[in-house]
Amino acid sequence: MIDTNGLPGKHSVLDKVRKQLTGVSALVDLWWQTVWRAVEHMALPPRWKPWVDELLLPLMYWQEPLLRTRCPRQRGTIAATLKAIQDAFERHPCTHRLAPKVLAEWKAWAAEHARAFQRASSAVEGRNGSWSQMQHNHRGLPTRRSQGWTVLHNFDCRAPDGTTPASRFFRRGFPDLFESVLSQIDDLPWPRQRHQALAVSD
Repeated sequence: MIDTNGLPGKHSVLDKVRKQLTGVSALVDLWWQTVWRAVEHMALPPRWKPWVDELLLPLMYWQEPLLRTRCPRQRGTIAATLKAIQDAFERHPCTHRLAPKVLAEWKAWAAEHARAFQRASSAVEGRNGSWSQMQHNHRGLPTRRSQGWTVLHNFDCRAPDGTTPASRFFRRGFPDLFESVLSQIDDLPWPRQRHQALAVSD
């Protein structure tokens, strides 16, 4: 495609993007595995699967970007996409078969998983994510710094209810990150005492 359209072939840049796609794809695969593991426990008929992954989850996912996006052009695109999904969702037979209370529970379930996906991908795709930093400084991030950001994002970024992405994803609590780090640090040594000779001048 690059050769056909006469675009400059920056193979080094393409290689860097290909290396990053592996990690991003792994995040998406893990998210889908979590979703369908939860669906399996509900014992849904197979015909409900397209309703969940093609309508319900996208419907709840696109509501959050529509509220946060400031660019008018992007807001228009997202609003049109959300409107199309909303119309298809309301016309689908599965939607009409659910009682209002059950449908609200399904939407709450989908909204929780949509937020989990957004939080998981924000460390890579967001304004302050690793891709953004690579774009600004035109060089890769040190591996240890990227790993440190991942730990901070998953175990120390707290929602208004006090939970972290890790506690919501694994559905259990974790020790406070700051306290855990402090518990492994010994007492800091005292500064070196310098013995300076006092010069006595008449």
